[in-house]
Amino acid sequence: METQLLFQTDSYLKEFEARVLAVNGAEVALDATAFYAGGGGQPCDLGTLSDGATTWPVVNVRREGPLVWHEVQGEPPAVGTRVRGEIDWPRRYALMRTHTALHILCGVVWRDYGAKVTGGNMEPLKGRMDFEFETMRAELVREIEERVNMEVQAARPVRVHFMPREEADRHPDLIRTKVNLLPPDITAVRVVEIEGLDMQADGGTHLANTREVGRIRVVDYHSKGRINKRIMIEVED
Repeated sequence: METQLLFQTDSYLKEFEARVLAVNGAEVALDATAFYAGGGGQPCDLGTLSDGATTWPVVNVRREGPLVWHEVQGEPPAVGTRVRGEIDWPRRYALMRTHTALHILCGVVWRDYGAKVTGGNMEPLKGRMDFEFETMRAELVREIEERVNMEVQAARPVRVHFMPREEADRHPDLIRTKVNLLPPDITAVRVVEIEGLDMQADGGTHLANTREVGRIRVVDYHSKGRINKRIMIEVED
């Protein structure tokens, strides 16, 4: 049994149809899903499942091996039930804007300052990223903010493609984190590319164009260690 990950090729898919493959307490595994199960700093999606008669709120999503499990409220649908899933789209789109904004930030910092990422996290319209900077000052932060917003206005296309693991391993720049977090059993690496700016391995959901992000504002920065500096952002309309 395996869950087809619809969000990997279409981040804008809001609704989908699927069949229940397994039930575990309040969780159901589907044969296909547009719900992102969380990871890489991006929270899981929320939304609903419905069989036409009953609607179940989806309150958590997690991936375990080849299956994606959807935790629902109420008595879950039985194995074999055909359901229609619907993503909480305003929340998902806000997370897409935030995730793409963080990739723009990462791309600018890597291109212009050569600093790798040491950590990151996000929630709708706000996030943070840690970099290998020895020093961080207000002038540098303002410069970074200006440069990332130039990339937003450049309206760069954002594309997703898959690369064989052997080829990806020959491109160390695909991994922008200080530690390579790709599981060894992955044979095809999903790559998110912001044309002309950034290309890295990533499993999350993204926009189709940087202009959709809106204005990126650096709201805070501080030191998390000798060579570990945190930049915190918010995304505005």
